Amino acid sequence: MINLQRRFAIIGHRAPSTGNIFLNDLSGLSGRIDVLVRAINSTLFLSHGIRKDSQIILHLMGGEGSSRRVLFDGSTLAGVRPDERSIAGHIRSLVKLRLPPIGTWIRVSAGIYHSGGDIETTLQEWSRDEVNILVLDKQGIELDEITLVDTDVGFILSDDTPFSDKENKSLIEFKRINVGEKWLQGHSCITIVHHIIDSNILD
Repeated sequence: MINLQRRFAIIGHRAPSTGNIFLNDLSGLSGRIDVLVRAINSTLFLSHGIRKDSQIILHLMGGEGSSRRVLFDGSTLAGVRPDERSIAGHIRSLVKLRLPPIGTWIRVSAGIYHSGGDIETTLQEWSRDEVNILVLDKQGIELDEITLVDTDVGFILSDDTPFSDKENKSLIEFKRINVGEKWLQGHSCITIVHHIIDSNILD
């Protein structure tokens, strides 16, 4: 039986790294925070519990400040309800805090941390941890064609906009995979990834 620790990293190109998040307008004034919140929900929440084997890093790249990363870790997460407004509220409180240095993770609450840096920082950290890094991309090969060993696996995905040229350059060395024939929303891709691994389709 496969027992993979699953990591996800999503890039929020317009999501503000500092300032304010408007809970009544997550898809507009808040820079499509709604996309990131749904990704958190799909990564971590089950019908009656939390996936202890999963975590997700949000990359908040918008606004006037430097980029910020936010980590939700299912192994220790507590006090977060699985609804968009509640999750967005935690992010809203966090972006008002002083930005930590790049590569330094600061605990905000149980299972929630933040740090400076961008996707390149995350890739460096995952590589040091010997994570098997895969990029979710419609143009990639099918996920069930990839052989995964019993170790951490990390999936990189974008929000509602494609990876930038700079991001593609950072991701060029990693395999690209797809989870279907259609362009799917990020949170749907995460759900399918979980299903494939949970169903032991990958040997």
